[in-house]
Amino acid sequence: MDNSNSEDNSKIILAKWIDRFLAWLIDFIIISTVSTIIIFLSFGTVYYEMEEGGLWAENTQYIPASILFFVYWTILEYKTGQTIGKKILNLRVVNLKGGNPSLQGILLSSFGKSFLLPLDMIIGLIFTNEKRQRAFNKLGDTVVTKINASDENVGSIFLKD
Repeated sequence: MDNSNSEDNSKIILAKWIDRFLAWLIDFIIISTVSTIIIFLSFGTVYYEMEEGGLWAENTQYIPASILFFVYWTILEYKTGQTIGKKILNLRVVNLKGGNPSLQGILLSSFGKSFLLPLDMIIGLIFTNEKRQRAFNKLGDTVVTKINASDENVGSIFLKD
């Protein structure tokens, strides 16, 4: 009897940073498009005129768009472990044991990449660990894994892709 399959089932393959970036980019394009459409439908234009002394410009899109990103990542990653970008690239968010992450873990991870991504990435890269976690992934005890169609990621041995 070959035990290699049972051994493989106990390993978690960590996603490469480039795969995570590409998944984020796909999600960014999707949500940015939706955000732009919502703004266009709400205001009839995506271009703003500067009011004298006011700060109503493209910068005001940051907060509503970030909230939309936060909701998107939180719902999809909590319900399925995957966003559209992650699904395309066969990635999944899991807890440190390879199971479904907690809502708190997903909320922390989603907050970091929705509102503070540059800082989240820089801190994560400076203080990187063997699990390739952003700062808010580490706070939420989540990791991003590479999955196969039949992989359920049940285990706790971390391997780099």
